[in-house]
Amino acid sequence: MTEDPASFGTQIADQVESFLIALRECARAATPEEAVPMLHLATAQLLLAGGRLGTMEDIVLEEQFEPDAGADPDLDELRAALATLLEPIDEYAEVFDPYERHPELMICRMSDELAEVAASLLHGLQHYKAGREAEALWWWQYSYLNSWGVSASTVMRALHSVLAHDRLDTSTGDTALLQALDPAVTRI
Repeated sequence: MTEDPASFGTQIADQVESFLIALRECARAATPEEAVPMLHLATAQLLLAGGRLGTMEDIVLEEQFEPDAGADPDLDELRAALATLLEPIDEYAEVFDPYERHPELMICRMSDELAEVAASLLHGLQHYKAGREAEALWWWQYSYLNSWGVSASTVMRALHSVLAHDRLDTSTGDTALLQALDPAVTRI
């Protein structure tokens, strides 16, 4: 790592906290029209942090065991709020691994993926707030490469598709989000 590790850790922690705040606010939004652009932006910003973690040298810890970070947060309420809010677009198709010879098509839910991302980020944040910055950075880097990077990327593609359909598929220039996504004629 070429930059100051303490500064880097603070920057990543700030981006993690910003995403989690935005995610909670999106879950409280009144309509998908309000939530989708915010989710799109928040996820893009989080992926920037993940990109920084993923391209840097592997973080190696002195200790080979993970200190207890505390109880895992209960994200069922957040997941349920997102599922209700995003119901018309919550489910989407994704290719599991584009480098497989015969890629597998999966059906995913944005609400599940976003809750899983939040769980991984919160786990690292618990270490960070307990003063174990190296452990937090290791966790965020590992889980970015192993899980939340994939989940955030698939959600980002789905959100991009919703926004693109909304803005490009309307002949009148209307940008009423999801209007073009009539369940009988879903195009994503």
